[in-house]
Order: sequence, then structure tokens, then C-alpha cells
Amino acid sequence: MEKFVSIENVGQTFRTRKGPFVALRDINLQIAQGEFITLIGHSGCGKSTLLNLVAGLATPTSGGLICAGREISGPGPERAVVFQNHSLLPWMTCFDNVHIGVERVFGGKESKAQLKARTHDALALVGLTHAEGKFPHEISGGMKQRVGIARALAMAPKVLLMDEPFGALDALTRAHLQDALLKIVERTRSTVVMVTHDVDEAVLLADRIVMMTNGPAATIGEILSVGLPRPRDRVALAEDKDYHACRTAVLDFLYRKQRNPALQEAA
Repeated sequence: MEKFVSIENVGQTFRTRKGPFVALRDINLQIAQGEFITLIGHSGCGKSTLLNLVAGLATPTSGGLICAGREISGPGPERAVVFQNHSLLPWMTCFDNVHIGVERVFGGKESKAQLKARTHDALALVGLTHAEGKFPHEISGGMKQRVGIARALAMAPKVLLMDEPFGALDALTRAHLQDALLKIVERTRSTVVMVTHDVDEAVLLADRIVMMTNGPAATIGEILSVGLPRPRDRVALAEDKDYHACRTAVLDFLYRKQRNPALQEAA
């Protein structure tokens, strides 16, 4: 696969009242087109900070980031973000919440019919055709998050960035959306970078798992290649030795090599 996103010697330092706070240091990562990357680590390790840098929502203190051959210097339609909070506009229907993003990206070069078709297709992709006319207060939390994913996909991004998109959902809804995301990525061949705290989620979804060291001054500790064949079936993987080997490797990194300092103090 072709190198698509390049993170080169990136560091991020924030100014605080107590002085400089080094959040990230020496981040180097190459992401191939069509690859699914998960970022995992303890709280405070800079996962969301790194995602925001790729999104162009923040500027690195040192180093640089490149996407599709261009330097990332700010937000762009080639990079869509899905946050844990779906951020839907409550006075708009599901259709309109997706359509507003489509208009912003394609409004100057496509007809109204084409814009509507893009919106319909995105909602169909996440299985919400039946809910197009509903308002956010009329649908479940899982459906709201699917609308958020549809809005991101409707903009035809080259890179889909996800910051714990299922973190606030119950276990069953989370599992359903993980399975739906696997099918969507298989169909769209999207390049995905996803922040998660969930080891099983990371192994189920990813081609590679990027494991972050504890902050401050966090960096990439290890990168694990997940060689499980696609498409992936969570029920079949429950008995798969390679799945369990990957899971064990991540747990070993998180809870032995990078034991949470808070847990050490409590022990």
C-alpha cells in the first residue's frame, strides 16, 4: 500500500501557567492508503492531541505532517473527524445534518440533485435511510453516532479520523457499530486513524495498533501489526489464537511496560 499520511519528528508543547507542558515528542509514523490505524494508551498519553494534529485542528511545535503529498497546515475536506460527541444540530433532521456538510464541500461544483444523492447514499451506508426525516431527540445514541459517521463519509474524505466514537455507548450498541464500521471501511476502502481505550476494539478493527507511552512527553512505544484476515467476524475471532496473541501483546504493553501511574500510586 502507498504511504498516504506521514508524521515526521512531531512534537507538541503547550504553554501553561506553570510553564511549558510537553505533550508529545518525537512522533514518527507512516500510514498507508487504505490502512486502519488505532491509537491506544493510558489517559494523558496524547492520543487525541495527535489526532487533532492530523486533523489540522492544532499546529505542532516541531516537525511536520503530510497528507496525500501536501503539508497539513489546517483543517481540510480530505480529512473528516468523528468525535465521541456526535455534535448534531438539534433543530435539523438527520438528512439535513449530513446535507449541511455535503453542501460545504461540494456545493460549488455539484447540482442540488447530486448533493441530495450524496446525502442519501451516506445515510444508506450507515443503515439510516428510514430515519432521514427524524430529529436527533427522536433517535438513540447509537443512531446519532451513525449520523455523525455518515456526515463524515458524505464528504468523501481521504482520511477518516475518529476520536473514541463509541466510547459513550453501551456495550451492545458499541459492538453493532464496530461491526458496521468494519463493513463501511471494507466498502469505501477509507484510510482510518482511530483513538480508543478499548483493547478488544483496537484488535478487532486495526491493521496496526500504535501504542503510546505515558505522558507527559509521550511518544510511540510500540507498533503492533494485526495480521488477522479480513473480513473479520467477532464471533469467529473469539476462538482465534492470533487474535488472543495480539490482545495479550497490547495488554502486556499497557499494564506491564506502561503501567498507569495512577494505578501504581493506588497499589
